[in-house]
Amino acid sequence: MTEADDGQIYGYRALQKSRRIDPYTRTAEFSSVHTGTTGGYAGAFKVLLERYPALATWLHGKLEQRAVVLDQISTDGKLKSRLRNLGHLHAGFITQCRKLGITGNDYPLNTDRMGMRTLSAYVKGELLSKFGAAARAAGAIRVKRLPHPGIAVRRGAVRPYQVVEFDGHRVDVRLKIVIRDPLGFEEEVEIERIWLLVIIDVCTRAVLGYNLVLSREYSRYDVIRTIEKALAPHMPRSFALPNVGYGASGGFPSSRLPELGYAIWERMRLDNAKANLADDTVRALCEFIGCAVDAGPPHHPNDRPYIERFFGTIGSTLSSRLPGYTGSNPQDVRRALSDPKGNLRLLIALSEMEELMEASIAIYNATPHDGLNGRTPIEAMEYLVRGKGQLISWLPEPKRRMLCLMQKARRCRVRGYLAEGTRAHINLFQVRYTNSVLASSTDLFGRDLRIYYNSEDLRTVRAFLPDGSELGILKAQGMWGEMAHDLKLRQEILRKRAGNKLKARIDYEFMDDFMQEKRAKARTSRRAASDLERTTRILASAPVAIVEPESSIGLSSTSLLPEKGGQQQYKDAQKQKRTESEKIKPQPLTIPSGFVGGI
Repeated sequence: MTEADDGQIYGYRALQKSRRIDPYTRTAEFSSVHTGTTGGYAGAFKVLLERYPALATWLHGKLEQRAVVLDQISTDGKLKSRLRNLGHLHAGFITQCRKLGITGNDYPLNTDRMGMRTLSAYVKGELLSKFGAAARAAGAIRVKRLPHPGIAVRRGAVRPYQVVEFDGHRVDVRLKIVIRDPLGFEEEVEIERIWLLVIIDVCTRAVLGYNLVLSREYSRYDVIRTIEKALAPHMPRSFALPNVGYGASGGFPSSRLPELGYAIWERMRLDNAKANLADDTVRALCEFIGCAVDAGPPHHPNDRPYIERFFGTIGSTLSSRLPGYTGSNPQDVRRALSDPKGNLRLLIALSEMEELMEASIAIYNATPHDGLNGRTPIEAMEYLVRGKGQLISWLPEPKRRMLCLMQKARRCRVRGYLAEGTRAHINLFQVRYTNSVLASSTDLFGRDLRIYYNSEDLRTVRAFLPDGSELGILKAQGMWGEMAHDLKLRQEILRKRAGNKLKARIDYEFMDDFMQEKRAKARTSRRAASDLERTTRILASAPVAIVEPESSIGLSSTSLLPEKGGQQQYKDAQKQKRTESEKIKPQPLTIPSGFVGGI
């Protein structure tokens, strides 16, 4: 019934021949007869460490500092190993013994080799007693964790879109951007490494969609954006780099097989990152798409082997072949070989990396895979979908036209002040929103609306009444309704205005000063350079006039405002809008080159 070292009782193991339950402890005193010999010192090393705790502490500190290297010779039969640098450790050990007052008549200085054999056996025993210590002493940089006891054996995916895996990978390449000042002069600055977010199908190994993120850490909005790209049909892009493209058979499943547009999956595997398990992300997956979320145990990347293997393929076929490769670890020799030595001209530009990543993933989908018996992921997808007719679910038609519903709704109260002549509006992120229907109505004062917004473009939002009927598109007032911006950019601008760092009124002059400040910081900081590029792309995206679309979910016009006055106002507004749209063609908003820094 005695407890063993493994935490269990010995049981019948205690009856085995030559089995010791308690470790050997020396009780006899040392005799001068054995001086200079190798016999008569059983258990002497253990007694030495017990008498001199400082010596044991020094020895364990050296082992933690990897003073010796454990070389594994063979695993055929019993484990065979040997120690390197043991001589240096033994010399330091003898020095410590002399400092503690051990003389030549005492153990271990009175033996022929001064306890070197016993020290070697002790060090091997300490290192091999724990796998982590032995692996680090052998030179391992990363040690795999123990298998999680709660992981159940899962059945493999047998059809497309049954199980998908999602994860983020920080691309191991240094990148640059080119800044052009208002006079046209160019300057190259380095940015931070970017994130690659990917959704891959387990059955066919095909990449359904991906997203490149410029931020230091990706957020829940980036995860939702990746989901949108995996759902929507993939739009081919044009390549500016020579000899770069999709190839004869490369591409994405939704572009090669049009029927896979807006196809949804049944289960998604992801890790326990905060952005992955945020309420908005889980709601988008479970409620909007209708799939199950499988977060898996923490710190177990092997639980998602297909997406991890894909990142390894991207690293070996793309990242490691580019200048500025950071290597898989700080000791990777390829890191030093790819270092541009301060010459930024040798680094890959961000726009070039986007084209190379698009082409690499498209070619990956057209490359024979060992797990598919030599077939490519696209061939496997085509065979299962068109050849065997596997059942696939699609996103309902109303949801396809309103992917904004994937975002979490916010409740905003309608405000209006009759005495001041202020029309009905809502306040969202410190900006007023309204439209002709809401501004013409007084019946909605004090009522709460459900607001859905796209975090990448806050110029307009979509509003719904409490009963579920759609109110329409609400547009931000002032410059916010004309300038393309996301939530992060708005919050940054409002913080600067609140701190009196820039002028209070937001106009073109304000944005020009704002961008000049960012360009100045980008010359000395990679993080600021990444932020400058992200802001520039947002401001330069879709700078056109916003035209309010018709209701897109098949609701009747009279169901939008239940009150009689509201119904008539809505009908008049819709009639006037149709008349104006037939006569006037929307003109694009002209933005001067200095507004976006001429980038």
